[in-house]
Amino acid sequence: MTNKQWLRSALVCVALSASLGAWAGVASVDVNQGATLQSQGALVIDVREPNEYAESHAPGTTLIPLGQLESRLPELRAHQNQPVVLFCRSGQRSARAQEILAKAGFTKAVNMDGGLIAWSKAGLPVVAGAAK
Repeated sequence: MTNKQWLRSALVCVALSASLGAWAGVASVDVNQGATLQSQGALVIDVREPNEYAESHAPGTTLIPLGQLESRLPELRAHQNQPVVLFCRSGQRSARAQEILAKAGFTKAVNMDGGLIAWSKAGLPVVAGAAK
């Protein structure tokens, strides 16, 4: 295989990998990208439990615990084709939430890697108090 053929094969693999990743619902952003999306009007959903949210959360977020997400999809339909950022404590539950939304047709739902832990470490604002 020549270098040119190898490069072409590598580029095809990268493109295929990227498209398969989108289909598998692996979209994610880091905390700075998440904060930027929020400042641009994205809906930001915290999928932790109410007691975790009351301890601390990012300002301007909406609490929808992961266990309630599927049953609350109808109230989120207005955001189906708009940016939606999902996060939890570390990024694990929100990755599952992102998969749920992607399967439900939410085209711009992303998981925020690192969750509130990474958000806090990045020096982004955190507040305490129960969900409204």
